[in-house]
Amino acid sequence: MKYNFDKIINRKNSESLKWGIIKNLYKDDSIIPLWVADMDFEVAKPIQKALMKRVKHPIYGYPYRTEEYFESIINWYFRKYQLKIEKKNIFYSFGVVPAIYLSLLAFTKPEDKVIVQTPVYYPFFQSVENTKRKLIINRLKLEGQRYTIDFENLYSIVDKDTKALILCSPHNPVGRVWERDELNKLVEFCIEREILIISDEIHSDLILSDKKHIPTVMVSEKAKDYVITLSAPNKTFNIAGLTSGYAIIFNEDLGKKFQKTMETLGIGVPNLFSIPAFISAYNEGDEWLNQLIFYLKENYNYIKRRFEEIPKIKLFPIEATYLAWLDCRELNLTDEELFSFFLNEAKLLLNEGRQFGSGGEGFMRMNFATSRKILKEVMDRLLKAYEKTKNK
Repeated sequence: MKYNFDKIINRKNSESLKWGIIKNLYKDDSIIPLWVADMDFEVAKPIQKALMKRVKHPIYGYPYRTEEYFESIINWYFRKYQLKIEKKNIFYSFGVVPAIYLSLLAFTKPEDKVIVQTPVYYPFFQSVENTKRKLIINRLKLEGQRYTIDFENLYSIVDKDTKALILCSPHNPVGRVWERDELNKLVEFCIEREILIISDEIHSDLILSDKKHIPTVMVSEKAKDYVITLSAPNKTFNIAGLTSGYAIIFNEDLGKKFQKTMETLGIGVPNLFSIPAFISAYNEGDEWLNQLIFYLKENYNYIKRRFEEIPKIKLFPIEATYLAWLDCRELNLTDEELFSFFLNEAKLLLNEGRQFGSGGEGFMRMNFATSRKILKEVMDRLLKAYEKTKNK
C-alpha cells in the first residue's frame, strides 16, 4: 500500500497540542508549529482499523495487556534488533517520561546523584530535580558538528553517591546514534561503578542514516543487570496521544522494585486503546514505517539544501529522529532575541535550544516531520526573515 505523506491534514481543531494551542498562546493563527515531537502524518491504516474495531465495542472498561500485546513487542525487538526478551521482562508505563520518574523513585533515594548528558530532552533533568535527587551534568562534547560523550568529564564527576545515568539513545535533540564502542565504554564504566543506566530509546526505530541502533542492554551480558530500557511505538508510529509505553528490565530484583513502585503510586492499568494500537503497529506497521523513513530522509535532504541559502544557521547532521538541531550562534542574538526572530519575524514556533540545558544556548530544535508543502513554506519564511536581518 502506498501512503501519501504529502497529504495536509488540518490539526487545528483536533485537540492537538502542537497546532491547537498556538492561537491561545500567541494570538496568531498564522504561526507554523515545529516544536512538539509528533508528526503531521496520517497514522498507518492497520492501526486506524484496529482502533475503530475496538471503538465499535460499546464498553470501555478496565483493560489488561493480552498475550498478543506482549508477543508483538517481543517479536519486534527480535526482528529489528535480535534482542531476545520475555514477557516477564516487559513492564507497563504511561510513557517514557513517566517511566523515567518511576525508575528514579524505584532505584534511587533522595539526595542520590543522577547524571544527565546535556543538551538533552528537558524532562531528563526535570525528573531528577522533581524527585529531589542531585542533578549532575555530563555535558556532551561538541567537535565541529558532531557530539560525543565527554568521558574525561564523566570519570571526574562520579563518586560513591552517583547511582544512575539517564541516557538518550538515539539522542534528542542532537540526533546522534551512539556507536557500539561508545556504548560499550559507557556501560563498562557504569558497571564498574555500579551505576544504573536508564536508557530512553523511544527514537530507536527512526534511523535516517546508515547507522544502526544498538540497544544499550545488548552491549554485554552484564549490561542486563545495569540497564533499564524505556520505549514505546509512540514516536515511531505517531500515536503519542495514547500515552502508553513500557520498560524492559532483565534483572529480576530491579523488575520487582519497578513493579512495586508502580503499585505504591496506584499505577498499572493501561490505556485501553493503546493495546490494539501497539499490536497492530508492531505486527503490521513495517510497510508504513519504511515509507515514512524514506519521506523523512527526503525532508531532511530538502531542508539541508535550503539551509545553504541561510549560511549563518547551521543544520547539524542528523543520524536519527525527525528533529533538526540548528546552530544559530552566528546570528549573534541572545536566546530571547533568537526565539523572537523565529516566532515574530519568521512566524515559526521552534523549541529553544536552552530548554535542553547546558550547551543548548544559541541553538533551536525544529521538527521536520510534516508535509513537503508546509516545509517549503517554513523554509521560505525563514529565508525571508533572514534576508531582512542582512538588510538592517
